[in-house]
Amino acid sequence: MQTYLVGGSVRDILLRKHLGYDLETADRDWVVVGASPEEMIEKGFLPVGKDFPVFLHPKTHEEYALARTERKTAPGYHGFVFHTASDVSLEEDLIRRDLTINAIAMTEDGALVDPYGGVNDLKSLTLRHVSEAFKEDPVRILRTARFAAKLPEFHVASETMDLMREMVQNGEADTLVAERVFQELRRALMQTRPSRFVRVLQECGLWKKLFSELAVNDRVLEWLDQSEQSHFNELQRFVLLTSQTPDLASLNAVFSRLKPPAPFCDLATLWQRQKSHFLPTPESILALLESADCLRRPERFDLLLQLAGMILSIDTDPWTKAARAYRSVDAGNIAQHCEDKSKIAETVRQARLTAIKEVSQ
Repeated sequence: MQTYLVGGSVRDILLRKHLGYDLETADRDWVVVGASPEEMIEKGFLPVGKDFPVFLHPKTHEEYALARTERKTAPGYHGFVFHTASDVSLEEDLIRRDLTINAIAMTEDGALVDPYGGVNDLKSLTLRHVSEAFKEDPVRILRTARFAAKLPEFHVASETMDLMREMVQNGEADTLVAERVFQELRRALMQTRPSRFVRVLQECGLWKKLFSELAVNDRVLEWLDQSEQSHFNELQRFVLLTSQTPDLASLNAVFSRLKPPAPFCDLATLWQRQKSHFLPTPESILALLESADCLRRPERFDLLLQLAGMILSIDTDPWTKAARAYRSVDAGNIAQHCEDKSKIAETVRQARLTAIKEVSQ
């Protein structure tokens, strides 16, 4: 039985060593060659894999997968049959991986096993598919685009781009499911240069198929690339991506196709409704604070305000001061002392407007 460190952890070790990348090490994954499930269990490994044999190390709890081959049996991400046996070689396992820089293995004593030129591609800043097996899984198009966003100095090999175009044109990419698309998009938005995710998908033709309603222009891509420096979270970056969508109907069509979690839809919808209401008069500020539910959801309002600062290029300080003044009004005290109970709401509103006017002078 032989064990090899594989995948992202090996890639990141080499990125640090050869290119000086400052990356957090990916989870350490291991491939086991020459063993059976029974032997793994006898050694104390805990079986956890559903589709193929994966085990947790009894002490480190790192994942150890038996070397496997795959056979395509149906369209889409799930259309594979996996085969594991003690005679499956490391090279057979690695050839089924997506990119050459992810198909490098390392022995326990640090020696590299690189049958498909991953180290050379890493040094030449190239994202290249390992084999024709790449085209059997359309998620790999999204992953390649995400790696382009994660490693902005890297370029996609021309033959890999050609293969991705072929996958889009022949309908293989049509089998992508919403959850996997959004999962990759979500991860790509948090990379160093999210614009490259968009650019790569545009170049191979997949962007138009998946995100036809999104009006993504150079300004949007610039905002996305600035979002890391501005410390925007993933919700805000999603709003940047969707910020130029023409109307709520188009935005809802995006939601229907991607099925993002509710917080993403919530903030994107709020921006769509409020983006034209950032007017500096006290009355307009009050209306915005009310419609954005600033009192009960102050954190969300702060996210919205940061987006307005970037997208609308406005000084958000007046809105910050106004929000603070708005929240300072003691509605309970006003209600207690209001003689005409039918006028409580309007009296509270007027008190808030007065507070906003005082800080706006």
